[in-house]
Amino acid sequence: MRLLGLAAALSLIAAAPALAAPQTFSDLLAKPRGAATAHIAYGAEPEQFGDLWLPEGPGQHPVVVLIHGGCWLAEYPSVELMAYMAKDLQGRGYAVWNLAYRRLGEPGGGYPGTYNDVAAGLDRLRELAPEHHLDLKRVVVAGHSAGGHLTTWAAGRARLPKASPLRVAKPLKIRGAVSLAGINDLAAYRATGPDACGGPGTIDRLTAGAALPDYADTSPPAFLPIKVPLAVISGQMDPIVPPAFGVDFAARAKAAGDRVEEITIPEAGHFELIDPASAAWPQVLAVIDAMAGR
Repeated sequence: MRLLGLAAALSLIAAAPALAAPQTFSDLLAKPRGAATAHIAYGAEPEQFGDLWLPEGPGQHPVVVLIHGGCWLAEYPSVELMAYMAKDLQGRGYAVWNLAYRRLGEPGGGYPGTYNDVAAGLDRLRELAPEHHLDLKRVVVAGHSAGGHLTTWAAGRARLPKASPLRVAKPLKIRGAVSLAGINDLAAYRATGPDACGGPGTIDRLTAGAALPDYADTSPPAFLPIKVPLAVISGQMDPIVPPAFGVDFAARAKAAGDRVEEITIPEAGHFELIDPASAAWPQVLAVIDAMAGR
């Protein structure tokens, strides 16, 4: 594995000024959150939907697609994790498409369902754009943790091997992808990642039945360069996806020729990256704004 910096990153975590208490998802969800403008299905299954948050004004609205985390597991929260980001971005003039998808533990979750759902949810924007005045030339995708993996995967859909059943002819073009504490490299996380998501068994379940070997159509490093501008943002104090994973993936993407911005935010944990009330949020927002051309 190329995670030679992992030990150094863990040492930085130990040596850095301690947070009073890194935020958990329960801490985040205890805060009040707003309501979406519309709840829209993109498929027939219960988790095949997106929450659409529309800003005031006539449009055309730049779009941020949010992909939640939760270890790809149905036992964890869904779109509510990203509702705080959605509300903040809506207030800044963005249309936000907060995607749900089938996860492990739900019928159809895993391969290929999880991947196909993210793809179908993204491509549904073409149908939603005329009615809701969405600017499909300014679509940024931002995902957190497991959703960070699905974000970089979605950004690289046009690069999937031709033999992959996940490949579609004309995936929606996106302007940029932001991976927030993303598990961008499945093989690396399986080999040396913390057990917070259930260890190697979760990765194995996610990719069980894959049509191609060696994560060829399931993990972004296998089809670098992505050829979409990327931002890889980590929290220095993150115990779930330590920053070395982001640093390593960003370096590999750069070496392959991708345009990548890598940011490690001091004194931020895992969930601070998706909390607009956190000190980390202005840096996350600045990246999204830059990608959207604002």
